Amino acid sequence: MTHDLHTPDPRFLPARPAFAAQALEGIVRAPEYRAVEATRGATAAADVLDDAGNLVSQLLHGEAFEVLLREGGRAWGQCRRDGVVGWIAADALAAGSGAPTHRVSSIGGRLPLNAMVDVAGAPVGDVALMPIGEFEPDLAAVAERLPGLPHRLGGRSDRGMDCAGLVQTCLIACGRAAPRYADGQAEMGRPVEQKGLRRGDLVVWPHGRGGPGWSGHAAIMLDGETLIHASGRAGQVVREALSDVDARQRSEGFDAPTFRRI
Repeated sequence: MTHDLHTPDPRFLPARPAFAAQALEGIVRAPEYRAVEATRGATAAADVLDDAGNLVSQLLHGEAFEVLLREGGRAWGQCRRDGVVGWIAADALAAGSGAPTHRVSSIGGRLPLNAMVDVAGAPVGDVALMPIGEFEPDLAAVAERLPGLPHRLGGRSDRGMDCAGLVQTCLIACGRAAPRYADGQAEMGRPVEQKGLRRGDLVVWPHGRGGPGWSGHAAIMLDGETLIHASGRAGQVVREALSDVDARQRSEGFDAPTFRRI
């Protein structure tokens, strides 16, 4: 679904029937406009749920979350890093947006890759850090550190990630714009032909229906013929031949892939 002022995408719209974020006044009709409450992730990775309880994303430690509603031990609002809206356990949030100084640049530690921390605050434990504003140079090289991590639909952390979560994780680590879902990733950069694929290109198989927290299948090319992706079939992040994944995705009802260079 296109996200613009005429057809706002509900996945990224901080509005409910009873209210909308104050920033939407004059853009979205609502009976009330509310100022957001600035908070940030206080746990390694907090689940973001839709109204039906489906896991649609996660908020990493130190990422900003703008609260618009508190109800029954939960908070509803918007993840500032990628715009996803949903419910988070209130006790997974800390007051204020903070002032992070570093980003986690390793996997397997107490905090996940791309979590944000202030080194002047509490100790962060067994993780490598990179100053805010410094980034990895190679998208595929970041992805090559992830094989074996578990697949989890809606996940975007070391503890489990979906296909678009893997692509987003690598994009963030490299300082790129990082849409949360496959349909947004399919619009990045410029299109390329399959015969011209190279390391670091994106591959996205759109799906017409999708479902809660997903809109297609996304992967990163390691070379012209091999990709890396979080595979629900394999249950983990794996390397595979593009031709094998393409045949499988199409047999499962996905559209032909689009190839993007960023």
